[in-house]
Amino acid sequence: MNGSRVFDPPESPFWDACRQGRLEALGCRDCGHLFLPFGPVCPRCWSLDFAPRAMAGAGRVATFTIYRQTYHRDFPAPYVLALIALSEGPRMISNIVDCPHALVRVGMAVAVRFVPRGDLVLPLFAPVAAPTANPEPEGDIP
Repeated sequence: MNGSRVFDPPESPFWDACRQGRLEALGCRDCGHLFLPFGPVCPRCWSLDFAPRAMAGAGRVATFTIYRQTYHRDFPAPYVLALIALSEGPRMISNIVDCPHALVRVGMAVAVRFVPRGDLVLPLFAPVAAPTANPEPEGDIP
């Protein structure tokens, strides 16, 4: 990414954790809900009492799309944008890397990889096992 990026203060701890090779969500101390993206209140109970919680970085592809047109110069097409269902429950949007686009599947097991891009370290996801041409989903999506 080019230039300096400014994020809302609630998001900066997320990016700080990524820079240190950790994927974190916020955990509500009142209802136990884990949520991403970071925000000012728990989206389930509206509590203000929450703290960062480490995520394992494992999940499954819940859905995905292949972008074939470049919308931003820092993200040249083609690339895969996916909704990742993390094993702990939260879902997040990220890119699928190290996998031929034609082999990305709903249900595919993935793990986080932290990739430096300019002044950020992005949490991207790669297949846990070598992808195959099997068109069947690899398991239940939470």
